[in-house]
Amino acid sequence: MGSFKLHIALICFLTLAMFHITHAQNSQQDYLDAHNKARADVGVENMVWNDTVAAYAESYANQRIGDCNLVHSGGPYGENLAEGGGAFTATEAVNLWVDEKTFYDHTSNTCVEGNQCLHYTQVVWRNSDQLGCARVQCSNNGWWFVICSYYPPGNYIGESPY
Repeated sequence: MGSFKLHIALICFLTLAMFHITHAQNSQQDYLDAHNKARADVGVENMVWNDTVAAYAESYANQRIGDCNLVHSGGPYGENLAEGGGAFTATEAVNLWVDEKTFYDHTSNTCVEGNQCLHYTQVVWRNSDQLGCARVQCSNNGWWFVICSYYPPGNYIGESPY
């Protein structure tokens, strides 16, 4: 009987630990920290969380639960989308976008030919100072869909992000 109780206690502990790890890496602050680190690297002011923008992101993320498709919402905000398997945390999603920095040429304000960099430029867009993000697990493949919405939107043609 004592062994059974120990086994149940261990299962409960591991479940709570996994819950804490999963949620601790996907908080508003995690999204903000990852964005603000990239912004600080180029001398751009920090972003703040906006509950209205976050509600929009959450609503759109819930629409993607069934297919996990990286289709932009077409809404009023700037937007970055990502998907990934495993735990795929908020920080991992933001880091995918920030990793595009290597393909951004600030001098010419262009992406290196054949590469993406507009996710990165949205992260560091100096006038986008409010953020709202959401993360949902997709029912079709078990992956995670992440959306971050930015207010005001950025990535205007001909304008430098910073």
